[in-house]
Amino acid sequence: MQISHKLVLTGGAAFGAFGALATPATAQTLDVTLTLPRLSVAEYHRPYVAIWLEKEGVPARTLSILYDVDKRNNGGAKWLRDVRMWWRASGRSLTVPADGVSGATRAAGTHKLSFTSGKGGMPSLTPGQYTLLVEAARENGGREVVRVPLTVTSAGARGSASGQFELGAVSAVLSR
Repeated sequence: MQISHKLVLTGGAAFGAFGALATPATAQTLDVTLTLPRLSVAEYHRPYVAIWLEKEGVPARTLSILYDVDKRNNGGAKWLRDVRMWWRASGRSLTVPADGVSGATRAAGTHKLSFTSGKGGMPSLTPGQYTLLVEAARENGGREVVRVPLTVTSAGARGSASGQFELGAVSAVLSR
C-alpha cells in the first residue's frame, strides 16, 4: 500500500528562511567581489569557482558556478564534483547548465558578480546570520574555500575574508 501526502504552504511559510522567491517591492542586490590570484606554475588552468549561501537549518543556495561551459556535450560538468564542498552542499542536485547560475571560468584578476533577488539562484534574504562561501578548484592545482560571514539587517550587510592560494580577497555587500 502506498500513501502519499500533499503539503500546501500558504503565506510566509511557503518561502522558508531565505524569504520570498518572487522579486519583492524592494529588490536586494548582493555584490560579490573576488580575486583570482595570478599563479606562477608550469601548467595553469583557470579555476572552477562556486559561490553559494548558507543559513543554519536551511538548504544551501547556489548563486553561481563558473566552469568550462564550452566543452562539447557539456563535458565541463564532469569535473564539477572536484569543487567538493559546494558539490556536497548543493551541487549534486543542480542540473547544469542552469540559467542565471552557470558561467564561464574567469582569468586571474578581480571580478565583480552581482546577484538580484528573484533572479537566478538569489533568494530574498531575511534578517539573520548567513555565510557566503566561495570555493575554487583547479585542474593540476589546489582547492580552497573562503567563508564570508554576513549579518543581514533591514539596512543590508557587508563582509569580507581572504584566501591564501587559489583565492585572494573576497567581499560581499548586500543592498536594497
